[in-house]
Amino acid sequence: MIEKVGIIVIVAFLLSQIKSFRQIIEKEHSLNEKLLLILLFGTFGVISNYTGIEIYQSTVSKAEWLKELNPESALANTRVMGVVIGGLLGGPTVGLGAGLMAGIHRYSLGGFTDLSCSLSTIIAGVAAGYFGMKRKQKGKNISTGFAVGIGMSLEALQMILILVFAKPFEQALNLVQIIGVPMILINGFGTLLFMFIIQSTLRDQVRARANQTNMVFQIADRTLPFFRQGLNVHSCKEISQIMLELTEADGVAITNDTDVLAHVGAGSDHHISDRRIGTNLTRKVLEEGNIAVAKTKKDIYCFHENCPLEAAVVLPLKVKQKIVGTLKMYYTYPEKLDKVQEQLAAGLANLFSTQLELAEAERQTKLLKDAEIKALQAQIHPHFLFNSINTISVLCRTDANKARQLLLQLSSFFRGNLQGARQLLIPLEKEIENVNAYTSLEQTRFPDKFKINFEMQQGLEKVLIPPFILQPLVENAINYGFPKNNRIGEIEIRIFSESKYFHIVVSDNGKGIEKDRMEWLGKKVVPSQKGNGTALFNICERLKGIYSEYAHLTIESKNEGGTEISITIPLNSKGVLDQDVKSVYSG
Repeated sequence: MIEKVGIIVIVAFLLSQIKSFRQIIEKEHSLNEKLLLILLFGTFGVISNYTGIEIYQSTVSKAEWLKELNPESALANTRVMGVVIGGLLGGPTVGLGAGLMAGIHRYSLGGFTDLSCSLSTIIAGVAAGYFGMKRKQKGKNISTGFAVGIGMSLEALQMILILVFAKPFEQALNLVQIIGVPMILINGFGTLLFMFIIQSTLRDQVRARANQTNMVFQIADRTLPFFRQGLNVHSCKEISQIMLELTEADGVAITNDTDVLAHVGAGSDHHISDRRIGTNLTRKVLEEGNIAVAKTKKDIYCFHENCPLEAAVVLPLKVKQKIVGTLKMYYTYPEKLDKVQEQLAAGLANLFSTQLELAEAERQTKLLKDAEIKALQAQIHPHFLFNSINTISVLCRTDANKARQLLLQLSSFFRGNLQGARQLLIPLEKEIENVNAYTSLEQTRFPDKFKINFEMQQGLEKVLIPPFILQPLVENAINYGFPKNNRIGEIEIRIFSESKYFHIVVSDNGKGIEKDRMEWLGKKVVPSQKGNGTALFNICERLKGIYSEYAHLTIESKNEGGTEISITIPLNSKGVLDQDVKSVYSG
């Protein structure tokens, strides 16, 4: 009996290595798949019948291929084991079908237990299918212990049915005493081995999928920074190197819709990057948008005599359903390009297409943000221009030389403005030049209205800051801080760095700001008599657009007099824009 079990277990092991068998076992079954399972496990039962051991009047016959039994003989075999496993894995329909197939065949062999053995086989199949279905409905797997318990119980049921239906009873009782315990134990042992094989196969598949998923996540994590740069020679070379390292491919290439951007690994001596696409296989994918698989050197369409590439899978890269390039994975042996590699390549192509779409979306967002910042900057130009022209127009009547000097200052100022309008960040020294030009204009017009003091830490002149964030603060202090003061107003500008942050502080000894206005300053446009109230709002919006939450503007004011506005911008140890903030700004 152990020998017969060994035959079935060997067949089970061989089947477990067949991918289609593994796929059928692990998922919900369609009608065609159920028919296949019925044939498979029914065949197990039929083979068990043919290879069973004939028992004749307490005598165990020599093992041979049985085609017919003596009317007074019985059969000891592993038939129930195959039917039970089929029912547990495939459900009542598979159990019934396999039971009928094996049971009818057993009945055709004859012997005094033919009816009882046939009925027990059919009942075993249906019962195993029912119990397996109920267990799955409860969300539980078919465990080895559960399967062994069901198998041994249904084998014991067969012994009971032999006692009930087989005649004469004395002969049936004698048969059960001889084969009962061995068959129950051996069929249980066979079920144990069979289930071990099935579960081991399924665990291997789970581990393989987990490893593949982990690899895909690694590839996604390592390639995303390069996809953010778009499809270019540098980024594609880095991506191809990562792919070559983490997959089974012998060569990896990426193209756009016209040129090979990168090719690493086998064949890189003649599949040279930064050249026009040379293979018809790639052109076909670009034109049709479908995955192409080549299993021979001829199918790759590479005409280089010594090309080592003999198999390839080429996949389209898409952005918004438009083909923008291809991903190509090459193999030096066609056997390496199996279904797993094809599925992996298809998954990576979809992943890369998604990453390219995200990169494009980030680029568009950055362009929109840049446009918004430029628009905010443009609003400041007329605001200052009108004030300056009014000042010069007054001086033209009283002092032409001063007016001429102010026009030169205004020219210098707007030269700096033109440079600033083309850049999101300028050196601090350029912003200070603009402030000096502005204050010269204002002090010429109102010589006794205010005085200004600078206090700047050395070494900060080259620090990059957004243009037009200091001059509007000085302008606000002059216009709103002391509009009708009999005494000279004082404006103090302090610029320093501290704890990896760059600080600009503008304070005055003016009249202060009312509490009801303080609540909205910098958060929205606040109407005013002398302008459109956009200065502080513009500065806050530009700081937010460039630095996200890393920079901020704060306002402190007292009703009895004095206002202080502080701007804080992050720096690194070298006194330049912090790298973390750069990544936020650049996308």
